[in-house]
Amino acid sequence: METSINEFYSKTKEILANSIMDLKQFCALPSISAQKKMIPETVSIVEKMVNDLGGNITILDEFGGNPIVFAFFEAGPNGNKEKTILFYNHYDVQPPEPLDEWDTPPFELTEIDGKLFARGAADNKGDLIARFSAIKVLIEMFGELPCNLKFIIEGEEEIGSPTLPLYIEKYKELLKADACIWEHADRDAEDRVNLLAGVKGMAYFELTCESADMDLHSKHGAVVENAAWRLTHALASMKNDKNEILVEGFYNQVLPPTELEVEYTEKIPFDEQSMKELFGLKHPLSTTAKGRDPREATVFDPTMTICGFESGYYGEGSKTIIPKRALAKLDCRLVPEQDPYFIQECIENHLKLHGYTDIKVKMLNGVKAYRSNLADPFVSLMVRTAEDVYGTEVVLSPNNAGTGPMSDFGNLLNIPIVSTGVGWASSRLHAPNESIRSKDFEEGIVHIAHLISEFAKS
Repeated sequence: METSINEFYSKTKEILANSIMDLKQFCALPSISAQKKMIPETVSIVEKMVNDLGGNITILDEFGGNPIVFAFFEAGPNGNKEKTILFYNHYDVQPPEPLDEWDTPPFELTEIDGKLFARGAADNKGDLIARFSAIKVLIEMFGELPCNLKFIIEGEEEIGSPTLPLYIEKYKELLKADACIWEHADRDAEDRVNLLAGVKGMAYFELTCESADMDLHSKHGAVVENAAWRLTHALASMKNDKNEILVEGFYNQVLPPTELEVEYTEKIPFDEQSMKELFGLKHPLSTTAKGRDPREATVFDPTMTICGFESGYYGEGSKTIIPKRALAKLDCRLVPEQDPYFIQECIENHLKLHGYTDIKVKMLNGVKAYRSNLADPFVSLMVRTAEDVYGTEVVLSPNNAGTGPMSDFGNLLNIPIVSTGVGWASSRLHAPNESIRSKDFEEGIVHIAHLISEFAKS
């Protein structure tokens, strides 16, 4: 199956309009896992797309939660049946709120100046349609696929993939493959193509403090404990103004990076001013105070972030009370070897040690980190094929600063995993006006088709 990149582009251009129509139909379904919306309907449309491409489909639905779609596309008679790529994607999306910040209807794919706007366009429906389109390109060009392809398409990624590990454990033989292509990745602000060979883990907690049975008049402030102040002080004891986490034992499990991982990280471009302008940052980077390289911190450092704080009165005007209760959401991004439940134990012990025995810690989500072996030939193949297609600098990061259920795949299936996708620096994942660019969508189809073709020969 010898072919040139130009031939892949030519065939992709022929099917591009239909692929965008497929994406339009897909994005029209508000498959919001957090709200349990349109899940059966979305599963049905994914099933139809697989059937239309000639794949075999199995719906996995015995552990509760939202169904998982497993699809298998077998290599043709002239293909390499000994080689298999597994794709991981998800069909669920984030809620669209705040609705008044959308410039277009969130569930109506709208093209403006070469950009395609809709909830899910970037995360993750655009990538799935691009991968299905690559299959169509290969079949139309060669009449068959050059190797086996498997897809696992879940519906709970946006709520932490709670049931996914159960399916991977039970169906690890079904999912067996030589390598995995993860859900998505974005071009950066300088339009460089980014590939990601891992993800950080997560331990997401809810911390609550109660100081009374009712909100009290603030005239008692001289003698009565305030839940909001108490929780604020407890949180402040866990991290200093240099962004250093002070929880005893928090760093104990951190696995030091390898020389190769450091080498790749040092090659990652970083422009502090561009980052400040892109996000409208109002303060210096938190790495400045301790002289830490922002690239190494992003890839290798665990984090602790207050994601939300709720207490007392915050309506219009004034209400003089001592809140009876305070609640904080705490997000810890973890690196390889850190265990979410050990982190919970460390936080609980820290609070007890500092006299905050009344503050309750509840884990809402726990996911381990994963990092592929960067010396694996599949990692090099991903970089080479991306360079072939995009004709621009390709940046490989040892891991994403974000989180996904990659560790369940990598550790149980023992395969290299690399993420690539059709997003761009302003895709606005999880935010209003989510988008991809049609040019990136087209190139993403070509890259996957070229990668499959080259992988079959490797």
